Amino acid sequence: MQHIVDARGRSCPEPVILTRQALNDKSIESLTVMVDAAVARENVARAILSATGKQAQINETAGGEWEISVKL
Repeated sequence: MQHIVDARGRSCPEPVILTRQALNDKSIESLTVMVDAAVARENVARAILSATGKQAQINETAGGEWEISVKL
């Protein structure tokens, strides 16, 4: 199952907390986290790496936001 966390408009540590909650759900096969702040982008990517050992793929959208994705 694919899961999307929309953390736009939320300041750290909230995007990281939402990401970790999603990573704890064993039914999720792929995760995309949407953020609108560079600090959140870096912190979420680091949280994914520490929880899964996998590098997240980061894509910048046209509106200056980021989608951070990983297959679990």
